[in-house]
Amino acid sequence: MQPSRRYVIFIHLAALATALIILAPFAWLLISSVATPADLLAKPLRWIPPAPSLDRYRQIFTGSQSEAAGAFRTALVNSTIVAACTVVISMAVGILGAYAFARLQFRGRRLTMRLFLMTYMLPPIAIIIPVYLIMAQLGLLDSKIGLIVVYSSFVTPFVLWIMSNYFLSLPAELEDAARVDGCSRLGALWRVMLPIARPGVFATMMFGFLLAWDEFLYALILTSTPNAKTVPVAIAEFTGRHSVDFGLIAAGGVLAAVPPVLLAIAFQRYVVSGLTSGAVKG
Repeated sequence: MQPSRRYVIFIHLAALATALIILAPFAWLLISSVATPADLLAKPLRWIPPAPSLDRYRQIFTGSQSEAAGAFRTALVNSTIVAACTVVISMAVGILGAYAFARLQFRGRRLTMRLFLMTYMLPPIAIIIPVYLIMAQLGLLDSKIGLIVVYSSFVTPFVLWIMSNYFLSLPAELEDAARVDGCSRLGALWRVMLPIARPGVFATMMFGFLLAWDEFLYALILTSTPNAKTVPVAIAEFTGRHSVDFGLIAAGGVLAAVPPVLLAIAFQRYVVSGLTSGAVKG
C-alpha cells in the first residue's frame, strides 16, 4: 500500500523543518565568523552581515605563534595527531577484546565487560586528580603522548562495547566454516569477520575520533603550552580577561568542525549501517 500524497508532503516538510533546526546553529556560527563586532552586537540582529570579512581566518592562518589565533594552527595539528593515534590504539586493543567477549566463553566475562563500561561511565571530574598525579609521576604532563594514553583509556571501553555488540550480530557459522578450512581464530577474525564487520569498524572509528577530538577537560588540565594543547583548549583561549572576540571563537569553531564533518561525509554509509546492525545485540 503506497502512502498518500498528504503523508509524503508532511514527511518532507517535517524533514525540512528538522534539518533547518539542526543546521541553524552551524549557519549562525559561520555568519558570526565573518561578521564584524558591530554587526554581532547590533539590534535588531543582522542575520546577513553587510560587510563580511575573512580577517579572522587570515589571523588564524597567518598570525604569530605567540598569539592565541596563531597558536590555533598548532592546536589543529596536535588534535589530529592525538585523535588519530588514540583511534589506532583503541581500535587495535578494542577489536581484539570485543571479539573475545563476543565469541569466547570464560568465567567472569559479563562482570569484566561491565567493569570496562563502568570506567567509561565515570565522570572525568571525579578522576582528574589521580590522573594528573599519575601523568606527573610518568613525566607525561604537557605532552601529546600523555593525552593519547588518557584518551585511549576511555575510548577503548567504548570500542569494546560497540564492537562486541556488532560481533554478536554476525553469524558465527561463517567463522566456524573458516576454522574448518584451516584458519586460526585470529585468522578467521582477520580474513572473515573484519571484512564483514567493516560498517561497524568505520562507525566506531568515527565516534572514537570525535570523542578524542572534542575532549576538553583532560586537555585543559594536562597541557600548559602550545606544544600539546588541542583545539578545544585553543578556542577557549580566544577569551581574554577583559574582552571576548566572539567572531574569532566562531571562526575557530568552524575550522574545528571541518575534520569531523569531512569524516562523517566520507563514512556516512558505514555509520548508518554500522549503528543499526550493532547497537541492539548483547
